[in-house]
Amino acid sequence: MSLLKWIDLPPVWLIGALAAAFGLDRLLPGLGFGVDPLRWLGNAMIAAGLGAMGLGAFELVRHHTTFIPRRKPSAFVRQGIFRLSRNPIYLGDALVLAGAILHWDVLPALVIVPAFMGLVTRRFIRGEEAGLVEAFGRAAEAWFAKVRRWL
Repeated sequence: MSLLKWIDLPPVWLIGALAAAFGLDRLLPGLGFGVDPLRWLGNAMIAAGLGAMGLGAFELVRHHTTFIPRRKPSAFVRQGIFRLSRNPIYLGDALVLAGAILHWDVLPALVIVPAFMGLVTRRFIRGEEAGLVEAFGRAAEAWFAKVRRWL
């Protein structure tokens, strides 16, 4: 895999989105409300996001298939957290991002979350879904109809 392909990975985009939110907070302080329950909610979202990532990665490793984007899947995982979301790791990324924004109390940066989700959908999810259809055919299509992309 070339250096550019290693840089174009979801965790790198997540770090960039987190940096943008953090930078906005530092550039324009005072954009939030200073409400402690929002920080607690942010912490809970971060914990839930890390949990979703961990459960998703666990299922993929348990079924001996890759969690690296753009690699061909060797197993079709529909168990565990994959019964709730087709993309629990990406969902976890979005929860961590939203949680960090709430924790930092930089509420205008919440617009970064749907932008991040759209980017991940276009750059990674659509290709992964096409790979699942190529590898597993109707079973993948049936799963797509049954389980939502995000939640």
